[in-house]
Amino acid sequence: MRDVVVVGAGLAGLACAVDLHAAGLSVRLLEAGDEVGGRMRTDRVDGFVVDRGFQVFNTSYPQVRRRLALKDLRLRPFTPGVLVDSPTGRVRFGDPSRAPRMVYDMLRERPVKLRDLAALGALSGRDTLLPARLIKHSADRVDGTVRSALTRAGVSDALVEDFFRPFLSGVFLEDELETSARVFHLVWRSMLRGTLCLPAQGIGQVPASLARALPSGAVERENPVARLVDDGVLTADGKEFPARAVVVATGPGPLADLLPELPVPAYRIVTTYYHVAPRSPLGEPTLLVDTRRRFLNTCVLSDVAPEYAPAGHSLVATSVLGTDGQGREGQVRDALAEVYGTDTSGWDLLTARTITDALPEMTPPHPLSRTTRVAPGRYVCGDHRATGSVQGALASGARAAREVLADLMPRA
Repeated sequence: MRDVVVVGAGLAGLACAVDLHAAGLSVRLLEAGDEVGGRMRTDRVDGFVVDRGFQVFNTSYPQVRRRLALKDLRLRPFTPGVLVDSPTGRVRFGDPSRAPRMVYDMLRERPVKLRDLAALGALSGRDTLLPARLIKHSADRVDGTVRSALTRAGVSDALVEDFFRPFLSGVFLEDELETSARVFHLVWRSMLRGTLCLPAQGIGQVPASLARALPSGAVERENPVARLVDDGVLTADGKEFPARAVVVATGPGPLADLLPELPVPAYRIVTTYYHVAPRSPLGEPTLLVDTRRRFLNTCVLSDVAPEYAPAGHSLVATSVLGTDGQGREGQVRDALAEVYGTDTSGWDLLTARTITDALPEMTPPHPLSRTTRVAPGRYVCGDHRATGSVQGALASGARAAREVLADLMPRA
């Protein structure tokens, strides 16, 4: 009998298994898919690197800095800012602390009021400088949404519509700014303190790097768990894996099957279209968003990481809320022609990826962390029990490991 079976090799499950192994426990990690990573996966399609949905990697997360050798990922950075397309033209929003000229550009290119810039500076300064624990322990009221936080910070409705709503819609996968303000402040803090990047060989390199800390044979792929039993788990092929403790670290669907009594939040759905263009329509590694909300965001992935596309081609990723539907790709293609100022009729649709469990809904009040214990010898972890982010998933897995260790190896 092993000490622990971990069900699901996403980021939370990997972090939990790595910490338990480092503490000296015997661990078996069972994964239903053909590779580790959960939603953080990368495919090769006709020579292109295609992540399963548009994803970025933030270097500022504490769990990331603790667990990963960033140089091994060969990170390719985005420009520290975004381009916003509107009916009156395109404007660049960025962090003036990294590029002071941004203040002049925002005032010149668009009538951004000095009052708004002051409010934005105060908001950003507070979130950057305050210790994260103070933000985490701040009150999370029922009406404490992103929208209300921006109002309290003195941000005008104009700046909300011209920047925050189009940008944050792609961050939280909702366009009503109804996410918890406390989650927003932590995410905003991480963006200001870190660099948004892509690993050269795809986002799947992140979980693959974590998995290398486990001993050979600890991870069993393509081995879905059918149900939990009294002394372990039973897999779909009828094999039992006995264990002193079981940690469930799956997505919401399998989680509901294995622990039906456990409430799980609804998840946001996002679809990403991957188009192949003969040349880059932008020419820089920058995210572009749309005030008219025809899409969440778009970027030329091969401008960020040239490794994403074969020589002589450019790969453009564009995300929308919800699922793919008849005619939707054509509508997106038409919008891209307008915002990029180029003919997109000749672009090839490489593939489309719909992620039904892309991000948990985090409307207030939203707990940032909670116990992983759900029954004697039963634990659950994942981004749905923290902030819906890489940091949240890793931190939840770390907490599960600590609580398992406390129960299986109590101190005298």
